[in-house]
Amino acid sequence: MPRFRQRALLGNCLRLVLCAGLAIVPAANAADPVAGPVRAQHLTVELLSLHDSIQPGGNALIGLHFTLDKGWHVYWINAGDSGEPPTIKWTLPPGITAGAMQFPAPRRLPLGPLMDFGYEDEVLFPITLSADSSLKAPSSAPLSAHVNWLVCREVCIPGRADLALPLQVAAQQGPTDSTRQALFDRFHSLLPQPLPSTSKAVFGTTPGGFALALTGHPATNAEFFPLDQSQIENAAPQPVQGVDGGIQISLKRDVNFRTQLAQLNGVLLLGDGTAYEIHASPGPLPAAAGAASSAGFLKLVRFLSLAFLGGVILNLMPCVFPVLFIKGLSLVEASRHPHSHVRAHGMVYTLGILVSFWAVVALLLGLRAGGRQLGWGFQFQSPGFIAVMALLLFFLGLSLAGMFEIGLTVTNTGSSLASRHGYAGSFFTGVLAMVVATPCTAPFMGAAIGFALAQNAAVAFAVFTALALGLAAPYLLLTIHPVWMRYLPRPGAWMEVLKQATSVFIFGTVIWLVWLFASSAGVDALTALLVAFLLLGIAGWILGRWPARRLPSVFAVAVIVLAVATPLYALWQFPATDSGSARTGAGSAGWEPYSRAAIEQYRAQGRPVFVDFTARWCLSCQVNERAVLNRPDVRRRLHDSGIVLVRADWTKHDEAIASALTELGRSGVPTYVFYIPGQPAITLPEVLTPGIVFGALDQLQNRPKEKQEAGLEQGSQAFLEP
Repeated sequence: MPRFRQRALLGNCLRLVLCAGLAIVPAANAADPVAGPVRAQHLTVELLSLHDSIQPGGNALIGLHFTLDKGWHVYWINAGDSGEPPTIKWTLPPGITAGAMQFPAPRRLPLGPLMDFGYEDEVLFPITLSADSSLKAPSSAPLSAHVNWLVCREVCIPGRADLALPLQVAAQQGPTDSTRQALFDRFHSLLPQPLPSTSKAVFGTTPGGFALALTGHPATNAEFFPLDQSQIENAAPQPVQGVDGGIQISLKRDVNFRTQLAQLNGVLLLGDGTAYEIHASPGPLPAAAGAASSAGFLKLVRFLSLAFLGGVILNLMPCVFPVLFIKGLSLVEASRHPHSHVRAHGMVYTLGILVSFWAVVALLLGLRAGGRQLGWGFQFQSPGFIAVMALLLFFLGLSLAGMFEIGLTVTNTGSSLASRHGYAGSFFTGVLAMVVATPCTAPFMGAAIGFALAQNAAVAFAVFTALALGLAAPYLLLTIHPVWMRYLPRPGAWMEVLKQATSVFIFGTVIWLVWLFASSAGVDALTALLVAFLLLGIAGWILGRWPARRLPSVFAVAVIVLAVATPLYALWQFPATDSGSARTGAGSAGWEPYSRAAIEQYRAQGRPVFVDFTARWCLSCQVNERAVLNRPDVRRRLHDSGIVLVRADWTKHDEAIASALTELGRSGVPTYVFYIPGQPAITLPEVLTPGIVFGALDQLQNRPKEKQEAGLEQGSQAFLEP
């Protein structure tokens, strides 16, 4: 049985046994509350008061005091993996009220594979009493309380007692015992305090859990105790590192915690004994303090290199082909101009890519700081964005096909404006290159982007900048070294033919976007999108029939605005219902829909699981599925290995899938993972080949034969069906 299942099962069993014990344990002197210490199994408990009296309209500090045998402990308000905190039920005289029992900062208490939070040796839980101003002095105000607790070492023993505290109502405060004052002061100093206004606590999501940062405080070490259960793995180490202005603690996510974390609540116990109650919101994490270590620097360089190489390879992905055709034509056209002119266009094109990448990463980090789990290509999860992209590319295709010339419709008032328009064209071609690239994930990109989004904003921007430079590099290098351009064909009439032929690829991309839009938006919105295409066709005809004419151009712009608004209005007016038919293969031909609980159950049974994180808008995913995963030999091998096939469809945003990707150190699709019982998860490259899949399957050969046979018997025969 996996360790986390043992931990959860053991914790639940302990709670069940303890609750039963609390119900049947006999009370100590239940009928006669005891004033003074009460000896119970492995501890002594009593009610103490700092003063023997309380003034009318005043307050008095008392405490529930435990003295424990060596090695035994009682629990904090969040007991950890097992246990229950002490509770108190008062019987109070008229005019006296008792506040909540306050819990000092606890200690971490290992108990086998579990981690409890509590107190050893001695603990005092302060309680504030309040007296009504109508009370008469002098008079007596005897208190009594029924107390339940759980005391544990290797075993846990529930206990309870009825305690009494004789208290007087007096006009003046009585003398204070110095020993008792020291006891109250010691535990009062351990009570969590509000975080100072000069300090700030934020948390961020990491591949393995969370990072909690405390800034504006000179702390160098700390421990975190969660107020909410089952969010972090209590027994996991909490490494601390210095960051600019403070410290950062790494917390491991509890394997059973699958929801979005909006706030991290707990107590931060600093190395000097100071405790703060914090309620951290999501936010950008501070940069590492001082100069980066050599290992951290080399790691950053490695991921920057992966991002740059991934950007270069992204030029070979089908998403970017249409834009490359356009830039290739402009490069041939530019070969007749001075070298300085060519270099300027290359720099502006690169700037367009950089600015668009920076805008996306800023939006992505902002949304993730607000608690959203988003990743690469997240904008394609929005039908509205898909509709706008389809309309933009359709309009561009009409221009390339020769219906109208975009440049002539903007201005004809001089060469300088035309020149500026040319630079604007290069800039927005760079923006378009970035936008159309997002449905694809090139090799090396997944790991680099996953690393970037788990770091602070500076590192994230650095990695995405490297990715952008890689995407721009081929075209930029050609423009920086114009001597290479002499190998390009000379400009001529053939360019117009090639430009019109390029529109075919643009229209092909539009067809794919329409298919994607229809699968998520419904028939009503699809009809509106087709009407929008008709309106764009009318606008293109106007621009081609009356080029560079002000009134027709204004009318055409109005038609374009109406075209863009039409599908967006339909999406708002006729929201599609998710019937499940649009899911990418989930539930089809041997693939089960993603469920973390089901995966954990299969792994507990000893069955290997293959998870395909995919989306309809991800072209790389579709290519891998059709070229590799649907091959008969691959399907047969997966079936014969007893693999459970799970498809995690991220076409529409899904927090559970986003969380699983984050834990794997990825932030987008495609991602392919083998979960093999008793072994670490195997993450495959973004671009699959049959050999890669077969190599991962070969690692199953060392599994016990009976488990292989059991998995084979339970394998999905449906996967073999065509």
